[in-house]
Amino acid sequence: MTETVGRRERKKAATRQALADAALRLFTERGFDSVTVREVAEAADVSLSTLFKHFPGKEALVFDEDQDVEEALVSAVRDREPGQSVLHALRDHLVRTRTGVRTDDPHFVLVDSTPALREYARRMWVRHESALAVAIAEATGLPQHDLAVTSLARVAMEAPHLVRASDVPADAMRDLFALVEHGWETRLPGA
Repeated sequence: MTETVGRRERKKAATRQALADAALRLFTERGFDSVTVREVAEAADVSLSTLFKHFPGKEALVFDEDQDVEEALVSAVRDREPGQSVLHALRDHLVRTRTGVRTDDPHFVLVDSTPALREYARRMWVRHESALAVAIAEATGLPQHDLAVTSLARVAMEAPHLVRASDVPADAMRDLFALVEHGWETRLPGA
């Protein structure tokens, strides 16, 4: 039975990935608004109903790792090493997972150039930011809506965008978190 469940899960994951890959290819070739979900399903060789079992809508096809990203952010806080600060855990997680995307990445270009995808991304990020704020509040004992909690959650969500265009995004991410940790005095003497 375990082998069957494992095989079933692998097939579901492969189908989901095939749909996401087909969507990204079609959307980058022809533009998001010029492609239908039916065309994506056909390109992935699945039925339309199968597509909707995996993705709630067209925009979600572009953000196939949405739930994984949120879970990983929350886990970075909740499962951090003993003695590691929340700030350092988030910094390390983001350096590891979010500094490889460049401004010329096809996925980034697609989202940036498509109003519907930018709006979907904004709503998704608000959800992630809220979930992250809950985890930060739990870890620190501060209220969820405390300025320190919400500010750190917001910085963590914006950080990948802020460092994306730098020559060495991982170093820029570390610098950004040093700025958050130590304040303006470390970067702007006399500020």
